[in-house]
Amino acid sequence: MVNIVFSPLKEIIVHEVVEINRDDLIRERVTPAGNMPLYWCDSTLFSFSSLPMTRDIVREYLDGRIHWAELHYAKMDRYAPVLELNDEHYSGPLKIRVIDTSNSQLHKELIKWLKTKKK
Repeated sequence: MVNIVFSPLKEIIVHEVVEINRDDLIRERVTPAGNMPLYWCDSTLFSFSSLPMTRDIVREYLDGRIHWAELHYAKMDRYAPVLELNDEHYSGPLKIRVIDTSNSQLHKELIKWLKTKKK
C-alpha cells in the first residue's frame, strides 16, 4: 500500500509586490505561446512569477518554502471566469481566463497578508 503524505507549504517568500491596474495585469499574461491565466481570491486579482528552479530553490521548496520573484495584483470585487481587454495593439479583444482560488487556504492567507501590507 502507498503512504500518502500531505506536506503544505510553511512559507512564501515574496521578493517584490506591485499593485498595477487591471488592464496591465491582463497584458502581462499574454505570451507568444498563449495566454496565461490570472488568479482571483477575496476581491483580489493577481499573478506571480517564481524564481528559476535551481538546486537551492528546489531544496527550499522541499523544506516548505517557495520564492516568488514578483506578485502583481489589482482590486477586483467580483469574480469573473474570463476578462476581456480591447487594445489597439492586438487584432482583437484579449481574453484571459481567471481561476477562482478562494478555496485555497494558501491564497486566502496570502491575500490577507497583502491587505495588511497595503495599509
